[in-house]
Amino acid sequence: MASSSLHSSSSWTPQENKLFERALAVYDKDTPDRWQKVARAVGGKTAEEVKRHYQVLIEDLRRIELGNVPFPNYRS
Repeated sequence: MASSSLHSSSSWTPQENKLFERALAVYDKDTPDRWQKVARAVGGKTAEEVKRHYQVLIEDLRRIELGNVPFPNYRS
């Protein structure tokens, strides 16, 4: 229990994000109990946390596609 309280839905490690991405590739929108399975694959997150993380991801993608997120100014 202590590990899940240390990782709120706003605090995801790069490793958790990679596990999340892989789980989304395995468990599509038609998968029964999708969020429970994704949470189990990530570890340390609840079904509600992974569902919220997905919703934030979708909103970020929507904003990017609408051009509401500026491209970074990389210098060579």
